[in-house]
Amino acid sequence: MNEFKKLRKLFLYSTLLSLMIGCKIKQAQTTTEAPNKPNVLFILVDDYGYKDTGVSGSNYYETPNIDFIANTGMQFSDGYATCQVCSPSRGSIMSGQFPARHGITDWIGAPTGKDWKKKSGRENILLPPEYEHQLDTAITTLPKAMKEAGYKTFFAGKWHLGDEGFSPENHGFDINKGGYHAGGPRGGYFSPFKNPKLENRQYGENLSMRLAQETADFMKAHKDTTFFAYLSFYAVHGPIQTTQEKWSKYREKAVQLGVKDKGYEMGHFLPMRLNQDNPVYAGLVEQMDDAVGVVLKSLKDNGLDKNTIVIFTSDNGGVVAGDAFSTNNYPLRGGKGYQYEGGIREPYFIKVPWVENNGKVSEIPVTGTDFYPTILDLVGADLKPETHADGVSLKPILMGEEWTLGDRPLVWHYPHYGNQGGEPSSVIRLGDWKYIHYYESEKVELFNLRADISESENVADQHPEIVNNLHKKLFDYLQEVGARFPTVDPDFKASRAEKQLKKMKEVKMKNLEKERMKMLSEDFKPNADWWGSKVTLD
Repeated sequence: MNEFKKLRKLFLYSTLLSLMIGCKIKQAQTTTEAPNKPNVLFILVDDYGYKDTGVSGSNYYETPNIDFIANTGMQFSDGYATCQVCSPSRGSIMSGQFPARHGITDWIGAPTGKDWKKKSGRENILLPPEYEHQLDTAITTLPKAMKEAGYKTFFAGKWHLGDEGFSPENHGFDINKGGYHAGGPRGGYFSPFKNPKLENRQYGENLSMRLAQETADFMKAHKDTTFFAYLSFYAVHGPIQTTQEKWSKYREKAVQLGVKDKGYEMGHFLPMRLNQDNPVYAGLVEQMDDAVGVVLKSLKDNGLDKNTIVIFTSDNGGVVAGDAFSTNNYPLRGGKGYQYEGGIREPYFIKVPWVENNGKVSEIPVTGTDFYPTILDLVGADLKPETHADGVSLKPILMGEEWTLGDRPLVWHYPHYGNQGGEPSSVIRLGDWKYIHYYESEKVELFNLRADISESENVADQHPEIVNNLHKKLFDYLQEVGARFPTVDPDFKASRAEKQLKKMKEVKMKNLEKERMKMLSEDFKPNADWWGSKVTLD
């Protein structure tokens, strides 16, 4: 708390604004008495962007079930993942620790050092450092804490936090359906799945629906006990796939909204998608939302909707560049892999059914490390501050109480190059101020997010005192937790890097535009069976 008091003195006006924001959240009304040991359903979507929901303002994607969670719970407009890529963020939800502390700072499997250049084919100034390739089993993870509190624990979907010995079962989950070391849906979104932890039952079965049904079956079987169910979709990670029917629906919708002549612009390393007009991705989003509807219906049908906390979030931003170049996060800048808001700001909804929040919006900055202590607090279990060291309980906000912590620093540390065009950097947000430090050039950026959510104006030169203070706070923290940093590549060739960028601008951009228009053409057909969605056994 002493540290927070010092920070408040340094940024008094930011603190006052934060308190004003807190006052916007009126006293929530408790409609029923809080149940003893309520259930928890945690829904995590992969690569799902801040603007990919109807409730966030998208006029293209249709997400009625996700919108229902947001509109009957509390929405956190400044809700963040702890990293711009997946494994670090997932490790933070499990541990309550920022990636620099738990050590997984890149997606598990990403190359480091000279292997980065060899395997990526990219010519970059720096060499990414090593990182932890599994979540340490010595950590008392969230599911372990829930088991200690008497909960039956269940996991379905993407894990990507380690191989055998570091799987969901090793981190406190009693049941695991589909979670192993892979970071994407190997085999695609339609059965047969190439997943050693998920048996094939019916050809053409949709992966998102299957994971939702497994979760629904678990909740029904344990409706008379207490459970912690963690549904971690592989969607909407690439390769993006959908059915012909959903593609057709969203192709027509894109045409009705008006297809833009230009679909991409060049970013720092890669082209970036300018619009939400990908009918295959839109179909994949709707399939995932349909699956969310399955678990919500199961809660209601089994009389569990009044005593089950529902949380919905994502592990990083929507994919604007790299992977499948799927979406656009405007007005946020960038997307997955990027240090900008589009890479780290996420859908962040918490529904506590005995509290009438009804879609109230909190503008207090919160992050993935906060889920651990918040869940423990809501179910009446003892908090574990020695473990969830970088998280705080959001229960006071959810209950409409005054937020007493004022401004607190949120830290991101990504000393790597991303497949999506991100670059080695570290970030700190304190109040409305966001400071970014780049390792290639030692360049810094400062943005006032309340005034400039699109991060369009770097005001670092105008506020040297804020820059210095944030820089110190950021690197004091990184030093404290033993963070690793990139090193200079002695073999870097600027001419080779320039050649690669030229190829991206002149070749990749054109190919992406052709692919975009092909997906929007009336006769688009990816293959004979639409990625297996039409496969049936005689």
